[in-house]
Amino acid sequence: MSYATHKKTEILDSALYLFHTKGYAGTSLRDIATKANVNVAHISYYFHNKQGLLEHCIAMFFEPYLNEIEKAVRELEHKDPRTVLNELIKRLLKFQCKNLSLTRFVWRELSIDSQVVREILSTYLMKERFLLKTIFDAGNRKRVFVKRPVEYMVVQLKAMITMPFLNAQYMAEIWQIYPQDTYFANRYAKEIIEWFNQYLFITEEQAMIVN
Repeated sequence: MSYATHKKTEILDSALYLFHTKGYAGTSLRDIATKANVNVAHISYYFHNKQGLLEHCIAMFFEPYLNEIEKAVRELEHKDPRTVLNELIKRLLKFQCKNLSLTRFVWRELSIDSQVVREILSTYLMKERFLLKTIFDAGNRKRVFVKRPVEYMVVQLKAMITMPFLNAQYMAEIWQIYPQDTYFANRYAKEIIEWFNQYLFITEEQAMIVN
């Protein structure tokens, strides 16, 4: 790893740690520089300013996150929507499990009424909305999902896959459940899929009636 790459990584790691523990608004460039053991000028060189660092951290989360959903949409060409949704749930949980600090930071900042964050996130969230809607629309069109309002299905899915990571401290202290554990991702994915089995997916008997 080159010196420049090492410094850039140190800055990013320090910024993410401080954003995660102190919040974006509560973190200064000087705080980040001190933790990363660099001059503020280094941060300005690589990221311009604090908002540039924020944009980079959010991109680190949403680009691979959305890539997983885009992959699911492509899979609709050769897989049924039910299988696609089940596999997507597993992948999104595993991704968040492996990137707990980044995930907690992004979902927490999204819950704060911040104009800066809203402006940065708007493009990512509109793309996420379009992709998830595409999956649910496909399930409705192919009659493998019970006909329900798509917007509510998307909201319920997001609530289930984000809650443990947004509230990781609550999960650990109250329930002794640790969202960073692979075991949790696997077990929780089964629970979400079972919920959808009962609430969303059309049974063979229902399919016969519909047809």
